[in-house]
Amino acid sequence: MAIDRDLVLRSAAALLTRKSTATMDEVAKAAGISRATLHRQFAGRDALVRALEDLGIRECEAALDAARLDEDTAREAVRRLVGEIESAAGLLAFLYSENQLFEGEERHEGWARLDTRIAAVFRRGQESGEFRIDLTPAWLTEALYGLIASGAWAVAEGRVAANDFHHMIVELLLGGALRREES
Repeated sequence: MAIDRDLVLRSAAALLTRKSTATMDEVAKAAGISRATLHRQFAGRDALVRALEDLGIRECEAALDAARLDEDTAREAVRRLVGEIESAAGLLAFLYSENQLFEGEERHEGWARLDTRIAAVFRRGQESGEFRIDLTPAWLTEALYGLIASGAWAVAEGRVAANDFHHMIVELLLGGALRREES
């Protein structure tokens, strides 16, 4: 029987975004396969997390493409980006908390690609006068990741309504990033 690797990854992502400490047995059960079958696909938790990282990066890159980051104002591009990335927010929240992904020299080059594209929007907003210039594009990018992860956790735990995710992230980020006229 052929195993749909993408389906297994999506099942694992759904479980791990709700319960980051889930065991490989629990992941296999959630995917509807045996533990042995899961281990044939992924040698262990680290291999599974790395595969989820690939999936998360692909989903983020697709969201960045769909958000058309070079169109309209930088502010509108950020609004679209948050809307497009919302479906991957839970997976991003899980990945954001997996320190092994960001330590050492084995960091996935996809994160740098994402960082570069997102920071470019913030830089464009600074150059056009939309965004504050005292906050670096790198910091605004990290703040966006943090807000997406926090928003996903708050929605998952029922502290925030799912319908409020986009509004709360965009308003907090842009409200803090907007340039204010000195009085």
